[in-house]
Amino acid sequence: MPVEFEPTGRPDLTTGRGAPGQAELYVDRLLVGAAEFPVSTPIMFNPGGMTCGANPGQPVTPDYPSPFRFTGTIHTVTIDLSGELITDADSEMRMHMARQ
Repeated sequence: MPVEFEPTGRPDLTTGRGAPGQAELYVDRLLVGAAEFPVSTPIMFNPGGMTCGANPGQPVTPDYPSPFRFTGTIHTVTIDLSGELITDADSEMRMHMARQ
């Protein structure tokens, strides 16, 4: 189930607000849902790398236990890194210092 997020504005990192944007959810390549996000979360999720088919981090809800492994078949994974990279050096430094 790919989710596409297209930023429609700039983040306001000084107030902890990520970029607004349009999100679209696809199932079997068919658009099944879309929503406007007035703001996104300007933090890194899933520290340690990107995963596909499991959630090894903290679950987003107590309704399922981590790592909640997907038992179906994943046919393709597409990661599109196009667009402008948003960085916040101060937040990155705090994250690295917190791991010390």
